[in-house]
Amino acid sequence: MKTINENKIIFVGGKGGVGKSTSSAALAVTLAEEGNQTLVVSTDPAHNLGDIFHTSLSHEKTNLMKNLWGIEIDPHHESKRYIEGVKDNLEGLVKTKMVEEVHRQIDMASASPGADEAALFDRLISIILEEGNQFDKIVFDTAPTGHTIRLLTLPELMGVWMDGMLERRKTMNNNYTQLLNDGEPVDDPIYDVLQKRREKFSAVREIILDPEQTGFAFVLIPERLPILETQKAVRQLQQHNLHVKTLIVNKVLPSHADGAFLEKRRKQEKVYLDEIENLFKEQRLVNVPLFEEDIADKDQLKIFSQHFKSLVSVQK
Repeated sequence: MKTINENKIIFVGGKGGVGKSTSSAALAVTLAEEGNQTLVVSTDPAHNLGDIFHTSLSHEKTNLMKNLWGIEIDPHHESKRYIEGVKDNLEGLVKTKMVEEVHRQIDMASASPGADEAALFDRLISIILEEGNQFDKIVFDTAPTGHTIRLLTLPELMGVWMDGMLERRKTMNNNYTQLLNDGEPVDDPIYDVLQKRREKFSAVREIILDPEQTGFAFVLIPERLPILETQKAVRQLQQHNLHVKTLIVNKVLPSHADGAFLEKRRKQEKVYLDEIENLFKEQRLVNVPLFEEDIADKDQLKIFSQHFKSLVSVQK
């Protein structure tokens, strides 16, 4: 079975509250300690990554430890940067007297639903295409499950949308060429901008769909709702040819936990653990015990990360 060690890019998803950010951080620490130049990126607006490392993170790379850097993508910052980029692309393409009105329309569009996601996706593209040459591994700590699915399926959806825009633009240019330009080709800088963005979407989609380059791990705990949500997420991603091969089962009661209450709880947990093994036969399962204390500093994180050693060891 292939391991995450063989993937350059790893997306970690899961229901809120299951330890997704801690697992992402621990996986990144494990990869870094194996000698990989590693970047861990939080796309979750709640951002727990910096708190775990007791470090203030931003949209720029920050060194966390040997071989490990971190980024927290700020949707608001990325949205502003994205909108300014759109405005810059229109410079010289729009008549001067129309610039103010076009900018007003763009600013209105920036407040519409999905604008932050589009900006976040644009930043994700940049990280994959630009930072990929500098790092051996990139770990994405994503927002709760629904957001993760939308983020990972955007390359396909945006590609279809861009194809439609390019086709309409091409048809318009051909008509203009035939009717108004004596058959001479029309220079269309807007078409060129759209084509470049389409090529970026295509490149990222190819990377995300390539199981040799990209791996997907979901974190869950042995309880009913996280199991159901994970099962649904795995199926939805499969519909887009994105295959989750690793499940991190977090907060499993350790064998030394005693007392009548915990014994009863362990019996209930055993039912859920058996259900996880039965439902997810195609996924590799990694059980992580419930710790006595919160993972609140780097030393505790390194202890937590020991349970990820099997994930990054190459199996023949």
